[in-house]
Amino acid sequence: MNFYSLNNKAPNVSFKEAVINGIAPDKGLYFPERITALPASFFERIQDLSDQEIAYTAILQFVDGEIPNVILKEILKEVLDFEFPVIPIEKNVGTLELFHGPTMAFKDVGARFMAQCLGYFSRESKEEITVLVATSGDTGGAVANGFLGVDGVNVVILYPSGKVSDIQERQLTTLGQNIRALEVNGTFDDCQAMVKTAFLDEDLLAQLKLTSANSINVARWLPQLFYFLFAYKQAKKENKEIVFSVPSGNFGNICAGMVAQRLGMPVKHFVAATNVNDTVPKFMATQNYDPKPSTATISNAMDVGDPSNFVRIRHLYQDNFEALKHNLSSFSFTDTETKKAILEIYQNSGYMADPHGAVGYLGLKKYQAVYPDTYGIFLETAHPVKFLDIVEDTISIKLEIPAQIQKVMDKEKESVKIETYQELKGFLLV
Repeated sequence: MNFYSLNNKAPNVSFKEAVINGIAPDKGLYFPERITALPASFFERIQDLSDQEIAYTAILQFVDGEIPNVILKEILKEVLDFEFPVIPIEKNVGTLELFHGPTMAFKDVGARFMAQCLGYFSRESKEEITVLVATSGDTGGAVANGFLGVDGVNVVILYPSGKVSDIQERQLTTLGQNIRALEVNGTFDDCQAMVKTAFLDEDLLAQLKLTSANSINVARWLPQLFYFLFAYKQAKKENKEIVFSVPSGNFGNICAGMVAQRLGMPVKHFVAATNVNDTVPKFMATQNYDPKPSTATISNAMDVGDPSNFVRIRHLYQDNFEALKHNLSSFSFTDTETKKAILEIYQNSGYMADPHGAVGYLGLKKYQAVYPDTYGIFLETAHPVKFLDIVEDTISIKLEIPAQIQKVMDKEKESVKIETYQELKGFLLV
């Protein structure tokens, strides 16, 4: 399987090269040259398969020839060592919990898969790789944990000062070893702009081997399709058309879900639920893509004004707006609406949702108001404890701190404050 740049001005590359490069030389995102549907029998018997068997079958075509099958199975066994349950919330509504991993966020799977792939590839080379990543919240902790101690790989994480939760900050600033954190005086968009500038800096690239662990990297992005297959396995018994509502920031997760659909997974529709950073909801209403600076919200992992992966979604549909609209709806919600949903979900079902899951719930309910005879699954992408103050204040309940979080609470934060790209470049070249 080869991967090509969506800017169409760079050579096609192998999976290994796409992972190591992160982004193509023409600065386009990599995309698989084909997506071959799995046999119908796979989905007919999916309930009889383990998560590892499902994941192996789904990802094999994209990595075949680059990672030996036995190694791939070992990687998946290590990556998928926790559960992904669909929890019933109310009639025709369930939530897919993606927070049972080491950093209690959905990005654990992609980060760990990419780390394992890079670790395997680095055995063949003595050249060190620097992973450069911007985070609006959970990416940083997941990447830090996934890459911790991986030989031949150094990680530099940029995050916006004062715009991630205390727990999120601790998860990415307290590990040490090969993980370093840069605290940027600005927004997530500023962090992401610095990362993109680094990949355009020929002087820097001549001295350093850079790759990205944001969802622009195919090894971070593609494994997210597993979630939707795991959910389908559990929801198939409902015997209804399935709708996924995905809290969306950089749109990598929902795009991976659409790849799962291209693999043959039966699904009626996708809902991209956002906070007030509503670039995509406005595009779906007007066909005008007009990115803007991000606005800080209580669902900070979605504070993205120009979502990188939306270009992949548009490419999946060959920029046919009518085809896209048939399969995707997108709605935005305010912090006030989000808090109200957190309280409503708790009062009606006893379930504690985090702000991102609450936005996903709101998107699902808006869609089901028109299509009530569907089974809807909203993605709960982070444990509510990661947004402790907001959730406790909203539902007036004291949350128990899980073991994964307790272990970072007493560690000392270590970060370097920067404001400009030149400061980033200087840090990387030291």
